[in-house]
Amino acid sequence: MKIICTAVIVMVVLAGCNNNQKSKEASAEKSFMNSDSLSNLTNVQRIANANGYEAWKDVSEISFTFNVDRGGNHFERSWTWNPKTSDIKMVSQKDTVRYNRTKMDSLSMKTDAAFINDKYWLLAPFQLVWDDGITVSEKEHTVAPISKDTLSQLTIVYGNEGGYTPGDAYDFFYDENFKIKEWNYRKGNAETPSMSTTWEDYENFNGIEIAKMHKDSTGNFKLYFTDISVKK
Repeated sequence: MKIICTAVIVMVVLAGCNNNQKSKEASAEKSFMNSDSLSNLTNVQRIANANGYEAWKDVSEISFTFNVDRGGNHFERSWTWNPKTSDIKMVSQKDTVRYNRTKMDSLSMKTDAAFINDKYWLLAPFQLVWDDGITVSEKEHTVAPISKDTLSQLTIVYGNEGGYTPGDAYDFFYDENFKIKEWNYRKGNAETPSMSTTWEDYENFNGIEIAKMHKDSTGNFKLYFTDISVKK
């Protein structure tokens, strides 16, 4: 199989990647589990809850392999992340890189951009509550882009400053159980989606729900996760 560059086929995401956001990942300080009533939760919080956000505060290490298949081409890289210490290890066909997200230089920032992308695909329901500088809008009874099912839609738009790709937008299409079923990525908040994929093959890993498979409408593009491990 050929190895392809993900810059061509996979969006780098997450505006607002800063030390404050890293702190939230580590400690889950932006907690809403002690709300007086679950009925007071926002839909952003409900989506995070549906994917096990309450369990995140106990996670000491998460590892996964990020895979992309398009046609006869394959790309993969593996990550081990300790969210409490911010230590990262990346293993690809060419390199093994270790760094700490609190002590980055120009070299580690390049690897970190890849980490942010891959982590976003893995844990986007949590990014909804981790990330600052976003605006949120919602619609009910919206037709999903791939299945054409009628779902609820939550759209987030990142601010125009900070992060690796500011100004991008994401449309999350979720069901009555607040589980994401599909999404649009819209680069620079363009009206037309740059990419739409499914969210499927959910599996529980030590309390964290992860959608292991994402496909486009043709089925020729697949982004998926293997070798997933969540330790507490």
